[in-house]
Amino acid sequence: MVTAIPNGLTALSRAVRSGAICYLDEVVEARKTPPWCCTLPDDRRILPIERTGEQLEAPPEFMLVISYNPGYQNLLKGLKPSTRQRFIALTLDYPRPDIERGIVEKEGGVSTDCAALLVKLATALRRLTDHDLEETASTRLLVAAARLHAAGLPLHMACHAAVVDALTDDAGTTKALSEVVRAIIGDAA
Repeated sequence: MVTAIPNGLTALSRAVRSGAICYLDEVVEARKTPPWCCTLPDDRRILPIERTGEQLEAPPEFMLVISYNPGYQNLLKGLKPSTRQRFIALTLDYPRPDIERGIVEKEGGVSTDCAALLVKLATALRRLTDHDLEETASTRLLVAAARLHAAGLPLHMACHAAVVDALTDDAGTTKALSEVVRAIIGDAA
């Protein structure tokens, strides 16, 4: 059983009580580190519930999984070292091009050739280091571009809407990214 936490402690306490996996996405977006981040993932495995005064002890089956993208953190949005040290880290990179192409093809509803072109674009954009991008072309953005194209938008316009415009609003950076789109996708694709 996997429990996502849309509204905080209720789902987390339910996951602790039932020994489920609780997944917290983008934890650095929280306003502050919740107090249970100190006692639940470490060797104590305790979830204090202030409202009721309970101290829930997590069973061995319970697992707390968090995710965040460290690449675009700033000083205000970083995961505290003391919190990070309570977890086992797993770094994930982009899928291999052949796997990413398959994802874009299936999830985006486009041909193999179109998906391969989008992956080629992403690979080129990911190599850019001279621009102040907080993030680069993710597989998610490629799928969004593919879906726009599958719905009838020309591919170069889909790439601008789903990739370029999602990555920056800086005019100079937009121009540079647009040149990469033009070189790989073309203007009329």
